[in-house]
Amino acid sequence: MSKTVLITGCSSGIGYVCAHALQKEGFKVIASCRKKEDVERLISEGLTCIQLDLNDSECISNAVIETMNLCNGQLYGLFNNGAYGQTGALEDLPVAALKEQFQSNFFGWHQLVCEILPYMRKQGVGRIVQNSSVLGFAAMKYRGAYNASKFAIEGWSDTLRLELFDTNIKISIIEPGPIETQFRANALLKFQQWIDVDSSVHKKAYGVQLARLGDTTSKNAFVLPAESIVAPLLNALNTREPKLRYRVTTPTKVFSFLKRILPSRWLDIILRKAA
Repeated sequence: MSKTVLITGCSSGIGYVCAHALQKEGFKVIASCRKKEDVERLISEGLTCIQLDLNDSECISNAVIETMNLCNGQLYGLFNNGAYGQTGALEDLPVAALKEQFQSNFFGWHQLVCEILPYMRKQGVGRIVQNSSVLGFAAMKYRGAYNASKFAIEGWSDTLRLELFDTNIKISIIEPGPIETQFRANALLKFQQWIDVDSSVHKKAYGVQLARLGDTTSKNAFVLPAESIVAPLLNALNTREPKLRYRVTTPTKVFSFLKRILPSRWLDIILRKAA
């Protein structure tokens, strides 16, 4: 019998690519999207897809029920991927913007895992893979809300791993760096929703950020396609003892090394330039 994996955030990018790739590898994939039209599109492509809005607590609970009905209560894996990046200087972001960021990137993930864990405990096995970021351990300016949400996911996942040490439920974190997705386009919409550029002391710097977010393709020399996440995800799901962290892209690996060896003030200089 094929193993069932639930993936969040499958409308495009990493989630979309991984849903199709895992299905080709023989997994029974339950993809999920926030919007109904995206659910219908993925179904038309041959995927099993359900609606799951991480901003909606009731929708999350309904999605768990639907997932368990589809797999007869035998869910092997969860790939938490659905998220977005709220950009803007921290002093320009209202509390409501941060709450919205954390609901999608953290609290929704927390609820989903907590509602799925009893099923994994009952069956005695499970894999939970969290899609974090290089910004989950290396902060960059004008990305504070996203940084904070990913730092939170990193600590939360480490804690869960410690609390599940005596089970066969394995927790892994994937830490991508620059990946070619629609991430910038979604971040631009949220920036425009919450940031008053004209009244900000960061107005001049925002010009650079808006140009970056408005680009249809990344200008980062180290950017990789969404397909680069497939191999570490498969390893996290298939290997007897998966890695605690899978670092993808050169910047992620480099910053991980630099954070271990450099004084924080020296690292700050590099991070300011990298932003």
